[in-house]
Amino acid sequence: MTSPIPPLPKPTVLIVGAGLGGLMMGALLERIGIPYHIFERATKVKPLGSIMSLGPNITPLFRQLGLEEELLKISLPVPVTNLFDTDMNVIGAMKMDGQKETTGFETVVFARPQLYDLLLKQVPPTNISFGKRVLTTEEKDDKVIIRCSDNSIHTGDILIGADGAYSCVRQHMYKHLDQMGALPQSDTEDLSIGYTLMVGVATPDDPSKYPQLQDPFSHFGSVLGDKRLSWGAYSVPGQICWLLIDQYEDAEEAKKQKFRNSEWTPETNETMIKEFYDQPCPYGGKMGDLIDATPKELISKVYVEEKMFKTWFHGRTVLLGDGAVNAMQDAAILANGFYDLKDLTSESITAMFQDYYDQRFERAKENVENSRLVTRIMGGQTWTDKIIRTIMFNLVPKFIQQREYARRSEYRPQVTFLPLVTNTGTGNVISQKPSWRYTEEQKQKQGNTDQVQAV
Repeated sequence: MTSPIPPLPKPTVLIVGAGLGGLMMGALLERIGIPYHIFERATKVKPLGSIMSLGPNITPLFRQLGLEEELLKISLPVPVTNLFDTDMNVIGAMKMDGQKETTGFETVVFARPQLYDLLLKQVPPTNISFGKRVLTTEEKDDKVIIRCSDNSIHTGDILIGADGAYSCVRQHMYKHLDQMGALPQSDTEDLSIGYTLMVGVATPDDPSKYPQLQDPFSHFGSVLGDKRLSWGAYSVPGQICWLLIDQYEDAEEAKKQKFRNSEWTPETNETMIKEFYDQPCPYGGKMGDLIDATPKELISKVYVEEKMFKTWFHGRTVLLGDGAVNAMQDAAILANGFYDLKDLTSESITAMFQDYYDQRFERAKENVENSRLVTRIMGGQTWTDKIIRTIMFNLVPKFIQQREYARRSEYRPQVTFLPLVTNTGTGNVISQKPSWRYTEEQKQKQGNTDQVQAV
C-alpha cells in the first residue's frame, strides 16, 4: 500500500510588480491553487512597449498552459533579421533557416502590450491591485510585511520581488543584508553603462503605405546610424513596432543622462524624437512617420542598464530576474518549487529558494550575456562592436551559427506539475529536475487505474 502524499502547503504569497514576470508567476500559482496577490505601483494598465520575441526557450511553457494558440494569433515568424546602414544597404543578415526542424518551434515576434494582455487575463482581477507603490518591506514572526504609499499594510508568508532592475523589494533586502555584512561587494555596485531606449507601436492610418504588413512573416529591420544612434522597425499583425537607441560611450555621459532623465514625460521625449524624426525607415519614408502614427501617451522611454546580481533571496523574500524571458523562466522554476514544498518552515522555504537559484543562476547569466552580445552586434558603435559584427556576419560559417542556435535552444524550462511538452525537433532538450509530488501523484493514479482494471 502506498503512503499518502503530504498535502500541498498553501502559503500566502505577496508578489510586488505586475510586469510579465509577476503576471506569469501569478498565473502559475493560480494553476496550483496557492493563494497570492499582486501589487503594482502603476495606477492602471498602460499598453507600453514595442517588439518582443519568444522562441524555443519559453514557448513550450505557453503550450503547457494552453496559451500557445493565442500567442501565435498575435505573432509573426521571423525568417531573417536585417541590419541596414543609413542608405538602406544591407550590411548584415541573421537567417533563421532550419530552426523549426531543429527545435520544433519558430521564433515569433509580437507587440509587447498584446502579450501583457494575454497574461493579465490569466490572473483574476481580485488577485491584483494597482496604485500600490511599496515603500518598505520587513519580516517578523515568520511573516513578510509590506507597507504601501496609500498607508495600507499587507502580510503574507512569502514575498516575491518582480519589480524590475530598480526593485524596491531588492533594495530593502539588500539593505538588511548589508547591515548584517552578508551582501557581496558586487551587489552594492552601480549597474553597468547603458543607453536610452525609446519605443512605441504604430498603427498606420493608411496600411497600404506599408505593403510589408500584408506578408505572413515579420519584416525585421534595424539601422545602424552615425555615431551613437541606431533604430529599427518591425512588423507584427496589423502594426509596426519601432525603437530608437541612443548609446553612451563612457560612464560619465551615462551618469549625466541618467540624472537628467530621472523623470520622463511625453513633453521631455521631444528632444530625443527630434534626433530620429528624419532618419530613414527600413519600410520606406522616415521614422517620424511611425512616431506620428503612435499616440504620444503610449511612447515610452527608459534608461537601460545591465547587471547580474548574485543575491536572489533571503529569509522569506525571493526575487525574479529582469528581462521578459528570464523573468518568465524564473517564474516557472520557482512555481515548481512551490509545488514541491513540504511545509512552511523557514528551513523548507530556504531550501526551495536555494534550489531555484541553483537551477537558474548560470542559465540566467548566459541569457544576459547572449542578450548583451546581440545588442552589440545589432547596434553597438564601439570599435570592438564593429569587429564582433564583422566576424559574426562575414566570417562565422552558417553551420556554426546553426549549431550554436541549437545549443542555446536546448534549455526549455517548463512546469513539472503538468505533462512536459514532447520534443518534436531533431535537436537535444536538456532534461529537468522532476517533481516528486507530481511523480507520486501519477504513480497513485496509475495504481488506482490498475486496481479498477483488475476488478
